[in-house]
Amino acid sequence: MLTIAVALLVALGVAALGFTLFAQRWGATGPEHSMPMVGDEYLSGGPATKVVMTRAVTIDAPPETVWPWLAQLGRGAGWYSYDLLDNGAKMSARHIVSWVPPPREGDASPIGYLRHCVPGSELTWWTPGTRFLGSHARLVFDVRLRPERRQSRLVIRMSADAIEGIPILALSAFRFFDSVMARRELLGIRDRVERYGARTTDPDRPETGARDQYQLYEVIYSTGERAGVPGNEHADVWRRVAVEAGVVSEGVSDDTA
Repeated sequence: MLTIAVALLVALGVAALGFTLFAQRWGATGPEHSMPMVGDEYLSGGPATKVVMTRAVTIDAPPETVWPWLAQLGRGAGWYSYDLLDNGAKMSARHIVSWVPPPREGDASPIGYLRHCVPGSELTWWTPGTRFLGSHARLVFDVRLRPERRQSRLVIRMSADAIEGIPILALSAFRFFDSVMARRELLGIRDRVERYGARTTDPDRPETGARDQYQLYEVIYSTGERAGVPGNEHADVWRRVAVEAGVVSEGVSDDTA
């Protein structure tokens, strides 16, 4: 019986490793995997224990149709991934939400604060330090959108490094779970764009005005206005970090939207 249990564990481990190796480069070409992205420099000179995962998808729509969906990702519209796992069972938006403002550097969310933004083409979120499975980790989430003939090419890169504890264990777990969620997120973006285009209403789920209708985790916009469930996750922490870094002014209003 013990032999069977060990064999099953080994088989599960091999399957998980195989999936991770496949999913960490899902959809991305060799040149896309190796191309420089803005967030790469944020981890330069850091610890050697590092992971870099680049994924990509082609979307049958021009960038100007895709961008509004990216602009509201994690900023009040949900994450377009497995909502039961990463959104408290709230269904991510299936339209361009009227009250989500354009992204601005200094926006704070569960994945850090927005450190770089080129409207229409690039977003880079930065987590300068967080505890994960006993290690101290830094994370970068890069989003890059480019035209590709009459379509769009979307490339996302999640990078992280870690120290303390057992960094390789922490990053291996992170790589597996991110691989599961990121692939679904890319498909969620593609499917929404191709099915709904730039629609601004959802007849099946009209906007109620509640700022937590589509997203569980809190986001604090650069203006100080908020969405999501107040206090859920660490947006307040990343807001303070953004203020200390001089990315956003401390003097703006912190009133709830």
